[in-house]
Formats: sequence, C-alpha cells, structure tokens
Amino acid sequence: MSASVDPVISDVPVVSVFEGLVHAGPPTAAPVLFETAYVLGGSVAGLLAARVLADHARHVVVVERDEVTTDGTPRRGVPQDQQVHTLLPAGLRWIERWLPGFSQDVRERGATLTGIDRARTVLDGHPQAPSGANLTVLGIGRPLLESRIRAAVLALPNVSARHARATGLRHRDGAVDGVRLVEDGTERVADADFVVDATGRASRLPDWVRQDGYDEPPLERLPAPINYATAHFARRTRTADLDVALALSIHSPGYDAGGVSVAAVNAIEDDQWIVMLMGYGEDRPGRTLDAFRAACAELPPLFAEAVSGAVTRDIVTYHQAESRRRTFTGPGRFPARLVAVGDAVASFNPVHGQGLSSATLHASCLSAYLTGKPDLAAAAAEFFALQRIVVDAAWAVSAGGDAARHDALTGAEVPEEVRRQRWAMGQLTAATLHDGDLARAFNDVSFMLRHPATLADPALLERAAAVNEAARD
Repeated sequence: MSASVDPVISDVPVVSVFEGLVHAGPPTAAPVLFETAYVLGGSVAGLLAARVLADHARHVVVVERDEVTTDGTPRRGVPQDQQVHTLLPAGLRWIERWLPGFSQDVRERGATLTGIDRARTVLDGHPQAPSGANLTVLGIGRPLLESRIRAAVLALPNVSARHARATGLRHRDGAVDGVRLVEDGTERVADADFVVDATGRASRLPDWVRQDGYDEPPLERLPAPINYATAHFARRTRTADLDVALALSIHSPGYDAGGVSVAAVNAIEDDQWIVMLMGYGEDRPGRTLDAFRAACAELPPLFAEAVSGAVTRDIVTYHQAESRRRTFTGPGRFPARLVAVGDAVASFNPVHGQGLSSATLHASCLSAYLTGKPDLAAAAAEFFALQRIVVDAAWAVSAGGDAARHDALTGAEVPEEVRRQRWAMGQLTAATLHDGDLARAFNDVSFMLRHPATLADPALLERAAAVNEAARD
C-alpha cells in the first residue's frame, strides 16, 4: 500500500492542496499513458473517472452490471437514487469543465440552477444570515443527473460501456493487468492497463486484493443510524418565479422537531418539489402521506407549500446504519495500476449533500495524479494521498455532525478536546445566523470549496464569539 501521508504533501499545506483540487482550471496537456483502462461501476463516480481517463487512455471501458441506459431510468444498483441530491458548487464546476454544456443541457430538461440568494438554511428554526456569495447549486433528480453524465461520457469517441459483472482482478509483477468478468453467463478476463473500482459501498475490492495476497485497506465505521423518507410533489410555480428554490432545515440534538433531524426541499425537473425528512436512531418521520405533511407543517413555510401539491411519486424510504471510510494510505502492500473512488472509498450520511461533490473531487485527484506522469510500476501513493485529503475533509463535516448526534443519543462520554471542538463549532454555527461573512466562511466548507481546517482560524472564532455576545445583548 502507499506510504503514510503527512499533513503536508510536497511541502504544500493540506488546505492549499485541497483548494487546488477544487479549482477547476482550464484544460492542460494530458499525457496518454494507457492503451486500455477499465472502470468498474457506471454510477457518477465511475463515469467521472472514465471522463478523466479518456484524456490518458486510447480506450476506456465502463463495466456496469445494471443495464446501461441514458434515459433517466432508476437503476437497481443505486438504492438511494430517489432521495434528494444536490450538486454543490465544487462538483458542478468540475463537471462543467469536463463536460462543457452540461449545465445548459440539464437546465433545458427542467433541472434548477439555483443561486445562493434563492437558497435558505434554517438552524433550529432560525434562518442563516445571507452570505452574498455568488455561487450556484444544481437541483436535479439523481436519475436525470446520472443519465446526462452517462450520455455525455459515452459520447466520447474512446469511451464505451460493457454490461457485465466484475468478479476479480488479474495481476502481473505486482500490478493489475486484467479484470475478471462474467458477461452473458460466460467468465472471461479482459486485458487492462489501469483499473478504477467505482462499485460503491458494496465494493468487493478489499476481498479481491486480500485473496490475491495483498493487504486489505482498513475500514473505519461510525454509527450513524439514519432514516429517510422522500416524496415528490407537483410544483405550481415556475422555476424562474420562485423566491426560494432550495431549503434546508437542520435541528441540533435535543431540539424538538417531531423526530425530524434534518429536512430538505428542492425544486427539480418536471415542475416538481422533492422533499426529504430525516430521522436519527429510532425516529422514522413521514412514513405515511398524512404524517409526511404533518411533519412539514412544523417546518419553515416552504415545506408546507411544497407538500400541498399533488403527489407525483410516492414516499420512498431509505436506511443507512453507519458511515464508512477505508484507508489506502497505510504501510501495507497494494497493487500498482489500481485505484478506488466514490463510495468504494468513503460513504457518509447523504443529508450533508457531499457525496456527489466528493465523487467529483476524487476524479480531480485522479486527473492530478495522472497528469503528473506517475511511476505506474508502483502503487498509486500520490493518488491515495490526494484522495485522503478530500475524504478527510468530507468526513470532518459529515461524520463530525453525526458523531455529536450519536453521542447525545447514547449519552456517551466525550473527550475534553472533542467537547472544546464542538463548542467552537457551535459558536460559529450560531454566529452564522447574524453575520453574513461568517455564514459565507461556514458555507464554503459545507459546499466543499474550502477545507474544514479554515474554520479553526482564531480570528474567525473570535469574531463568532463577539457576534454571539452582541446578539445576546
């Protein structure tokens, strides 16, 4: 496996490395390194990895066990695809860079490109102060999003799809050189110069590398029992006439919101609202339509307005017991010419909206790694070091909040250092209700535009304390 990663890569601070990965600069010369590259898994993470590989391989093959379509049909392999998905600014910028015209394409199909001035975040019933940021998020159903990315990627002349199931890898001299497939009931091995595992949360890659004599990447689990209920409703107001097109209502542990920990509403294609209610632990809000509407009546007004229309898609539920991440940066042995992306590496509470943008930034890491003309005879240490920065940043935001909620639910003893960190974050969060600049700094991290470490700036925390003191007066 690659060597352990320090907080500095090539003497560049982690914060700067992260912001470099986020920055979607103009195209640069890309060396062709491979004859054939394989991507296992055709969801968003795999498709974006394929787009990056298209700059570095003469042929890119996307292996997908589900029937591959570009018509927006929900896929069995994406059980969460009927839930709320919002593409944050960091992810949207890179997709537009790799697939020019993507935003216009999905907008013409009804997706909403929403400026932050038409988005609202409400914390324990209190609205966050306007930040004045010039940012855009994309409101879109997951099937439409994935289908349009797939259509654009498969339109590239050197990218193709293969309906098959990956069952393992072939190795030679410490490197992967083939993929074992079952296709039309027949087992075969496809030659591959580079392989990306994008098979999601249920990835078999750890089993494969262990069976092949390598070290399994360690898995970290964080209990985060979440229960979603999501429904679609007819939207009476045209997108252009909406004062608010996206809202998020977040409730801290102990705040009485009828079992709703987080709620989200988003204007999406086909003149619909998609509305999500999330409960934590034993709370399962909105399992019936009456209960769903009753819960929304206790939330900010947009929720009640959104669910007043006709139901266009029945309530769909989703449960996830834990957040997970694997560490590929330890001292063990790992094959060369093999990487993993997306939920195969880390998956967290989807309510934070960082899954899609994380997948995009994993592809940015792959681009940076391959553009640097790496030593392909060695494990992809540089790639995994870059990816770990992205994974740790998303984990800090998502898992940090989930850990606080889990500790409050279970009454777990919290170390003093963690208590201090949570207190500081609570001060900053409270101050975003009154100070637009602090709201902007906070949201830049939530939107994966800046690293969470930037919120530990003493000047920022001092300002938050002063803002909260003034608000109490």
